[in-house]
Amino acid sequence: MLKKIAVDISPLRKYPDFRRLWSSGLISYFGSMITYVALPFQIKELTNSYIAVGLMGAVELIPLIVFGLYGGVLADRVDRRKMILFTEFALMVMTFSLFINSQLAEPSLIWIYIVAGSFAALDGLQRPSADAILPRLVGHADLPSASALMSLRWQTGVITGPALAGILLATAGTGTAYLVDVITFAISIIFILRVKSVKPTEKESAPTMKAMAEGIRYATSRKDLLGTYLVDLAAMFFAMPNALFPFWADQLNATWALGLFYAAGTIGSVFVTLTSGWIKNYHHHGRAVFLAALGWGAAITLAGTTNSLFLILLFLALAGASDMVSALFRGAIWNQSIPDELRGRLAGIELLSYSVGPLGGQMRAGTFAAVTNLRTSVISGGLLCIGFVSIAAAALPKFRKYDARTNEFAVEQRKIRAEDAKKVQNGDSDQ
Repeated sequence: MLKKIAVDISPLRKYPDFRRLWSSGLISYFGSMITYVALPFQIKELTNSYIAVGLMGAVELIPLIVFGLYGGVLADRVDRRKMILFTEFALMVMTFSLFINSQLAEPSLIWIYIVAGSFAALDGLQRPSADAILPRLVGHADLPSASALMSLRWQTGVITGPALAGILLATAGTGTAYLVDVITFAISIIFILRVKSVKPTEKESAPTMKAMAEGIRYATSRKDLLGTYLVDLAAMFFAMPNALFPFWADQLNATWALGLFYAAGTIGSVFVTLTSGWIKNYHHHGRAVFLAALGWGAAITLAGTTNSLFLILLFLALAGASDMVSALFRGAIWNQSIPDELRGRLAGIELLSYSVGPLGGQMRAGTFAAVTNLRTSVISGGLLCIGFVSIAAAALPKFRKYDARTNEFAVEQRKIRAEDAKKVQNGDSDQ
């Protein structure tokens, strides 16, 4: 029984380049999550303002949209491994600048916002290539398991990074937190250098606005894909309370637990990932995404109704578990049904669906909390999530009824990749 539900780690053994990429991300995410906690903490310490913390989401939003879409185009035109390497180095440089800024007698708040916007732009360039590279490193049948492992590395960083961040911020300060992140980037780059080049296929188009528009047309023409974007966007925009965590911890007189607020959701998602073996045998992917998004909204709503730290962290963990179910099945739909020549551009759109929502959610949560109060912001967000997710799913039956066994696009890609695998085997045998 345990073997059937345990996370499948075989892709790490079967594909060396996937293993190296996975190791790189494991280290990089760990450091990045330290900075993820340090940035809003430093802004709060400098301003003590809900709006100022929420504004970080605003300055990240436009760069992420612009560079996320164009990053998707580039992922279909340039070497995806080189794009990951370049952006990882640039992220390291920008993080080091945060360290320098933190050592000033009066750290520049404007510079913090500029770096936050730069992070969003670089993330927009990197993530489409990082997502689109997966089908080129892993066999078609192993993609759901590989996606689960990619989630597991992120979750490990999200749990351990904020936990260490809380200790570093309380004892050594923001400068040390940023410096640790710089070191993890340097180690990550060493692993990426050992991953093989993943050049575009002959079908790839030039990196133009026309190519970008082609990707958008494809995404909107497929209502099953459109549903995955809209449902996740609604869930994250209305019910993402992360900008409130520093204030929430203060209200509970538990500033020591700030790292736990950030880590709680990931603890729930890790539980789902570690027991994700069952996803290979569950084929109703659309239904799973829809129900999981409803679960996220319900859990966030419940978190806002209590003053018990234990219950809040429990509901945040349940929200994280629901979000991970959604993420695993959305990833399976994307990786198993999108043609490789469009994979980068669609990865750019996917990036917006799961990143723009949280960024906009920070602004919504901060603004609502400033106008009303923290509890009202959290509860109203959860209820709005439930309502909009239900409307989106009802309006898109092809998404809601998506079945990996019968979906025409998934069937077509399964055939193409099986033929490609045979060609590779025949080529090896001829040699």
